[in-house]
Amino acid sequence: SPALLPLLALGLCCAGIHGQSYKMKVKFRGSSTTHPQVGQRLELECLPDKEDSGVFWVRQSKDGTLDFIVFINSLSRTTFKRNKKTFTHFKAGKDTRSYWLAVDPFTSQDEGNYFCLMNSNQMLYFSPGQPVFFPVTTTVAPTTPTPTTHAGTTKKDSCLMTPDQETSRNNFFCDIFIWVPLAGACLLLVIALAITIMLCQQTRRRRCRCKR
Repeated sequence: SPALLPLLALGLCCAGIHGQSYKMKVKFRGSSTTHPQVGQRLELECLPDKEDSGVFWVRQSKDGTLDFIVFINSLSRTTFKRNKKTFTHFKAGKDTRSYWLAVDPFTSQDEGNYFCLMNSNQMLYFSPGQPVFFPVTTTVAPTTPTPTTHAGTTKKDSCLMTPDQETSRNNFFCDIFIWVPLAGACLLLVIALAITIMLCQQTRRRRCRCKR
């Protein structure tokens, strides 16, 4: 079985050489399965389109390494790594029309692309790879809510003034320029009047003294 790995690598580089004459397909066993679950049983099946003499299961890991898993012959007999009949958490077999592979339990070390391939009449046929990876969880960055305004309402700028307010402001300055000088003039008149009264009183006193 290790001797088939270089052939598989060559076949992956030259995909489609034998795809038209013979088609193989790998998919999840069970219509509800879309990706593996940690610690759960995962089943895959290989569907050849004609009679064959057996199927190899191979996994391509994340780093591109090819790993032979099991060979299943047409009588559903299995041969795992190192010519073992059983393996730790891999199980395999043959149904009427498909070859299946079970990984139980499925762990992160089992992630990769799974292929099934067949050697027939000195020709190597292989299926497209079936990606088997845990679902990627993405975290959405929190967004800052934008302030919303109710329809039909507008926010007034405190620095803006209405025409009435502008007129009142102008009138206020006009009043200052008018009344301040008037108040000053009145004050001067009062002072002048007080001085005049004082001078008049002094003049009367002098006249009275002269008559005596």
